[in-house]
Amino acid sequence: MPIYLPETTRTSTDSLTPRQIVAELDKYVIGQSAAKRAVAIALRNRMRRQKLPPELAEEIAPKNILMIGPTGVGKTEIARRLARLAQSPFVKVEASKFTEVGYVGRDVESMVRDLVELAVDMVRGERLEEVRAKAGQNAEERLLDVLLPPPRPIAPDEESTAVGEQQNQTRVRFREQLRTGRLDHRVVELEVREKSFPSFEIIAGSSVEEVDINLKDMLPGLFQGRTKKRRMKVPEALEYLTQEEEQKLIDMDSVARTAVERVEQAGIIFLDEIDKIAGREGGHGPDVSREGVQRDILPIVEGTTVNTKYGMVRTDHILFIAAGAFHVSKPSDLIPELQGRFPIRVELEPLGRDEFVRILTEPRSALVKQYIALMDTEGIAIRFTGDAIERIADFATIVNDRTENIGARRLHTVMEKLLDEISFEGPDLVEKDITIDAAYVDRMLAEIVKNEDLSRYIL
Repeated sequence: MPIYLPETTRTSTDSLTPRQIVAELDKYVIGQSAAKRAVAIALRNRMRRQKLPPELAEEIAPKNILMIGPTGVGKTEIARRLARLAQSPFVKVEASKFTEVGYVGRDVESMVRDLVELAVDMVRGERLEEVRAKAGQNAEERLLDVLLPPPRPIAPDEESTAVGEQQNQTRVRFREQLRTGRLDHRVVELEVREKSFPSFEIIAGSSVEEVDINLKDMLPGLFQGRTKKRRMKVPEALEYLTQEEEQKLIDMDSVARTAVERVEQAGIIFLDEIDKIAGREGGHGPDVSREGVQRDILPIVEGTTVNTKYGMVRTDHILFIAAGAFHVSKPSDLIPELQGRFPIRVELEPLGRDEFVRILTEPRSALVKQYIALMDTEGIAIRFTGDAIERIADFATIVNDRTENIGARRLHTVMEKLLDEISFEGPDLVEKDITIDAAYVDRMLAEIVKNEDLSRYIL
């Protein structure tokens, strides 16, 4: 029986056992128990490694995974959900978009740079949560300084304490009005920084890191941005000042260091379409660079140091999950060195009718639930009967068998065609309660599915 963690402890990935990781993945992905088991063990091993002495932990390399299976069976979804569960920086890249050095295209190191950028955004978001209350207080004080008239000079016959007390009372009164929204109609004038950047060109095929010139250091005044006065309403001014205070309170150097460390110790890179670069050599056109791309990817997977704008990043302990359909090629067509870097091989099973029925209803964001929620925004209550869901799964299976098998993605095309009439007529419908049964599914889809040529174009 699967064990589910309570909401309060689910964020602590250290306490997740492989069985609990699989139970979490089961909420979003149907079937594929072998693949879930493999990624659960890989994630747990990463947690185990972090508890070891540093000198031993350094020697333990991650056990990268190669997923083999047709399109639409859940390869990407398993990797994405795993990363979200582990709160790890995660990036998905297509191996086919990389080219060998010397050809026009992206270089393989860009995947690591993308991962670091994503990690920086993650850490910055966490720090923003920490400083939000303090930034809000500071912004409130600055806005009150703008709203309140400047303190008048104290006359010789006045007591400074009495004048100070009066000013304090005025400030308290204004603060209360600001918090209750009674000043929302007021317009204030603020000094805002212009977001203007100089335009410059990067030579095609190169990156900012390769140019290796820090323009911000060379021309500091150019990137600072000039300030200008701008009139805005109080709520907008408060939001702008809050954002400005948040940036002041966040130490970006610390964010960059934390992000780089998180990438090195917990990053996950999902290499999709690895089979597209596994073809045999001797072809023409873009095929000639396939083995070259593999050789470029190899050092990243083996462990190397990549130069990014946030510092040097080591890839030794990044977890790589590669995936491919391997219809034309096979895993043994990859160069031996790259094969050896993916010791865990899992084969994902094609999906059939029974899995389609479960995909339509079981996951947290199941397709049927999505369409019910979408139509509910128009005040339309849709109900799917059990036999309707079975008929949808039947039609999806038939079309997959007759044409290309695109797995669960076929359900999207079938559902769109099924609900085409309701989606279009929805806002104008008088009858807002609609029951979709097997007869309705047959009326909308049977003719298309029966005509093989038509189904190739529509479904």
